Amino acid sequence: MQKITNLMNQQLDALLTGETDLVANMANAAALLNQSLTDINWVGFYRYIPSNDELILGPFQGNVACMHIKNGDGVCGTALTEKKPLRVADVHQFAGHIACDANSRSEIVIPLSKDGFAIGVLDIDSPNLNRFSAADEETLSEFGDIFVKHVDLN
Repeated sequence: MQKITNLMNQQLDALLTGETDLVANMANAAALLNQSLTDINWVGFYRYIPSNDELILGPFQGNVACMHIKNGDGVCGTALTEKKPLRVADVHQFAGHIACDANSRSEIVIPLSKDGFAIGVLDIDSPNLNRFSAADEETLSEFGDIFVKHVDLN
């Protein structure tokens, strides 16, 4: 697994080099994760909209999803507020979980920020309980760092 995830992070860096469009980069990053990871049923991004203090659905792969999530709500909003990755072994035990897909059992969310500005979150769901490990969190945090390196805030 470590070899796959290291390669995935290298592929992301190569894929995004020279492209600064946020939506295009989110779309390709979601596709790369979807084709690289196993036992997931949703992967995508929510963009942070400061004027509404909410996350809005961005590019993703999977079933239809919730379009608006208030900052601080659910796993995504909590990770954004706390500014740290959030790994949930059983989403049904997470107080305030927003169930967009009843088949999702576990979730990991990586908040994305650059120069102190929140960009959004990377969200990955799995139909399996306890799908995401500490090693996954580390690798996906690195993936997020690589992604953010290619974001142009101007």
